[in-house]
Amino acid sequence: MQLEIKSPELEALIAKRLESGAYQSIEEILLQALNDPSSIRQLGGSSNRRQSGRKSLAALFADSPFKGLDLSFEREEDIGRDLRL
Repeated sequence: MQLEIKSPELEALIAKRLESGAYQSIEEILLQALNDPSSIRQLGGSSNRRQSGRKSLAALFADSPFKGLDLSFEREEDIGRDLRL
């Protein structure tokens, strides 16, 4: 089977994936996209892999300097203000 890619944007995305070293072939990119529906969105955006030195959101919250403090984010009810019309 032969596939023809007519979109320059798609061709550039495939080339970018191959250059990143995350995939070894176009077939591998297609297989990943077809087997994992969530990866289809990632083909159009950044890679799912976290850049080195960056924490996951869960790790960020787990290592927060505010961890263990009894902080309350409740607000007082806003009753408005009197207006003269």
